[in-house]
Amino acid sequence: MKKSPLQKARAAYQPKLPIVLTGAVKVVEGKPTQSVADQEKIQQLFPNTYGLPELTFEKNTTPTAGKPINVGVILSGGQAPGGHNVICGLFDGIKKIHRDSRLFGFLMGPGGLVDHKYVELTASIIDEYRNTGGFDIIGSGRTKLETKEQFDSGLVILKELGIKALVIIGGDDSNTNAAVLAEYYKSINAGVQVIGCPKTIDGDLKNECIETSFGFDTATKVYSEVIGNIQRDCNSAKKYWHFIKLMGRSASHIALECALQTQPNVCIISEEVEAKNLTLDQVVDSIAQTVVARANDGKNFGIVLIPEGLIEFIPAIKKLIKELNNVIALNEKEIQGLATEELEKFILSHLSEENAATIATLPATVARQLMLDRDPHGNVQVSLIETEKLLSEMVGKRLAQLAEQGVFKGKFSALHHFFGYEGRCADPSNFDADYCYALGFNAACLINAGVTGYMSSIRNLVKPSVQWLAGGIPITMMMNIEHRNGADKPVIQKALVRLDGAPFKYFAAHRDEWALNTCYVYPGPIQYFGPAEICDQPSRTLALEHQTL
Repeated sequence: MKKSPLQKARAAYQPKLPIVLTGAVKVVEGKPTQSVADQEKIQQLFPNTYGLPELTFEKNTTPTAGKPINVGVILSGGQAPGGHNVICGLFDGIKKIHRDSRLFGFLMGPGGLVDHKYVELTASIIDEYRNTGGFDIIGSGRTKLETKEQFDSGLVILKELGIKALVIIGGDDSNTNAAVLAEYYKSINAGVQVIGCPKTIDGDLKNECIETSFGFDTATKVYSEVIGNIQRDCNSAKKYWHFIKLMGRSASHIALECALQTQPNVCIISEEVEAKNLTLDQVVDSIAQTVVARANDGKNFGIVLIPEGLIEFIPAIKKLIKELNNVIALNEKEIQGLATEELEKFILSHLSEENAATIATLPATVARQLMLDRDPHGNVQVSLIETEKLLSEMVGKRLAQLAEQGVFKGKFSALHHFFGYEGRCADPSNFDADYCYALGFNAACLINAGVTGYMSSIRNLVKPSVQWLAGGIPITMMMNIEHRNGADKPVIQKALVRLDGAPFKYFAAHRDEWALNTCYVYPGPIQYFGPAEICDQPSRTLALEHQTL
């Protein structure tokens, strides 16, 4: 396979491990833990893996010889930069335990475990993927591990290959599945450990022990580079308003981080929209006011950042989506096979008067997408809703009304962008390359410690990587009960943008200035080589949260 000069150079990069992981480690147990909410229910569902202590690793001055161990690994869900380095760190970690340890990758996600499709990952394969983007080493998939039949089928191949531990690299849903699998295998004494690794560019898998999910740093730097390029073009042509939708369905971390890096004229934070109980019209009016203010200053151009999941955070639409999910989940048999028009009529006839009124206010295309476009898990596919076009169209109409009233005397011409897939498979930044390698190596240490139902945790991330802290937290510690598709289910609680947090407060303190003035910052591309202040810095979100910015 032909490689670019950058690929060749990145292959030679050696990720920096926390000092504690460079030698033999010993496990230090903390206090027993409990779930973030619904403690009694979570404990009932996870009697064998609930209440486990937090673990930290320290240097072991009296190391013992390790034994060979066979480990399986799964990439689950959407791609995120650095996934390959998690696998590389895991490989090197188990080889350090014993050189005869073996690593098996299950192909195309959890489905590979259920369907017994796998490949042994040897040193020659691993070396081809060090410090590279993407998940193509074994592929990824979105099969949910939920049923006893799936667990038992997976156990057959695990026993056949002599695999004693399974590492699931994924987001909140994938690690929820890891917790369920760990509980089941523990309950039947299957002899298989399950360890999770925190992945998602959305940044919504985080807490005190998981300071950030891997891939967030790289993805936001990629998006910010392109936003900066557009801002430079915008400030050069001085005639377009660019509406830019960014990934982040369940939280606005990406939009906030990109705003902190680039200083756009407008950035909508979904969590603020929900907290203030804003309507879609109010969001539109707010953008229109900024357009008018800049036009009055002779600036008929600007940048608007929009989180992908905005629609779901507008309270009235959120209520509508919740009822739509229930109607579809509870009437699955009745609606199966219905033609589009019949299906729409059926759904509308089962909505409350309030939600029927809400859906009537939406453009027909958006209403249809909310009712009909669903992912395999029954969720609204918000990434397919062209929110950036919806908002610019509504802003345009509002400005036309203001022009008739003599309030708006400028010009408004909109361009649209959606940055999503562009950031998911980039070569990881030095931060993500180091972080991911450490997560994988740390997972090997958790396996060697004999624990199950834990997530690999690397902390102290605003410090140089050699000072990072390593350990593990019980996955059940992050869980709560949520109502999904007509039923209550245990899931990892999503971390939303905190409106009382330092990153949002900094943004809120500066956004009025950014709105009226042209304060654009142009971050440029990710730098892999050079001074640490250019190449190795964490996200601004992390820096603000830890008060190092």
